[in-house]
Amino acid sequence: MAFSPMLALYLTASRWMVPLANRTLASRMAEGKEDPDRIDERRGIASAPRPRGELVWFHAASVGESLSLLDLIDALIDERPDLNVLITTGTRTSADLLKSRLPDQTVHQYVPLDARPFVRAFLDHWKPDVAVWTESELWPALIHETKEREIGMLSLNTRMSQESFRKWARFRGAARALLSKFDLFLTQDRITAKRLERLGVAKDRLRVNGSLKESSGALSHDENQRQSIASALETRPVWLAASTHPGEEEMAAEAQRIARRASPRLLLIIAPRHPERSAAIAASLRKKGWRVALRSEDVQPDGVMDIYIADTLGEMGLWYRIAPLTFLGGSLVKIGGHNPYEPAALGSAIVHGPHVSNAQGIYDRLDEANAARQVLSARDLGETVMELLEPHRSAEMAHAAWQVTSEGAKAAEVAFEEINAALDSSPEQR
Repeated sequence: MAFSPMLALYLTASRWMVPLANRTLASRMAEGKEDPDRIDERRGIASAPRPRGELVWFHAASVGESLSLLDLIDALIDERPDLNVLITTGTRTSADLLKSRLPDQTVHQYVPLDARPFVRAFLDHWKPDVAVWTESELWPALIHETKEREIGMLSLNTRMSQESFRKWARFRGAARALLSKFDLFLTQDRITAKRLERLGVAKDRLRVNGSLKESSGALSHDENQRQSIASALETRPVWLAASTHPGEEEMAAEAQRIARRASPRLLLIIAPRHPERSAAIAASLRKKGWRVALRSEDVQPDGVMDIYIADTLGEMGLWYRIAPLTFLGGSLVKIGGHNPYEPAALGSAIVHGPHVSNAQGIYDRLDEANAARQVLSARDLGETVMELLEPHRSAEMAHAAWQVTSEGAKAAEVAFEEINAALDSSPEQR
């Protein structure tokens, strides 16, 4: 096992991080970022008993990652009926969304902060047989303590951006020591695999597997709601700006102004990445003369409003089905873009900005197949919306996007096989 003085120093310091961690939690709670009823989970104190039998622990950093695991979890429990599953995340949004969607025999907890006393309390309680990290959130104390307990560790859906690689490369020894604790990396693309190899991961622990999000089923929706909204809209054309960030709502509104020259009845639906911003977004748009309504106020889109803000959780499957054209946010501002698989799976043509480094590989494939369109400004977006409102154009793009994203359907199957193999070789099974 590789040794790093820097990692050793961090792990030593993490023994004494409890006061700092508690101050961090207090600050986050004051900002509304922590659930006061479950704050002890962030200290490693469980709010649920550890079920008997085998337990797989999945750690997912974001909402998208956690949702992409649900079909895989269902398949694992079907194969091993006595299996139990723990999912940890770090945000209230992910916890709220998972609350109504967790499969049977699955429990959600907040991940503990990376202070070793918190981490040890968490692991001492849950005692997982296999630990699965998704994408690229790596907490040194959590990883170290998991390995110390001889728990099998997989990294699933692994992705490393150029920026992350540069940061890790400055501390190559620490990176090698930390990454060497994983038994296997199933990476989203060859670029990530190459970057991990350059950081010291052995080739036999790397496997390019594609993205699990390509393999996950289409987002669910309430069909009665879809029919009700479609009836309220009558024949109004619609486009969607999804997962938008500050600055992008204004650009989408300007694009709406441009596109309405060709389609005066056009409706823009905005689904902000962080729904808690919706009131501020609505106030800003109304000051500029737009007629705006919010989904959270139980208002249906109608024949006269200009912009409808979809600010409720768990309804993206509804909006992707309603809108034949989607602009995916986080891409006209320097966020790095968001998951294009969900709209592609539901027949919505995709438009995006240039900042898509978080999923560069799939966006490159979509653009190359004429399955998505890149825009560079609000004006460019407005003109593209005008062009793609032609039904045959958006339908051609949506079909091409579905073909590109469906190519990754084996990723979940491979992940399923590897997790089963890890369970079969866990200490409990030997």
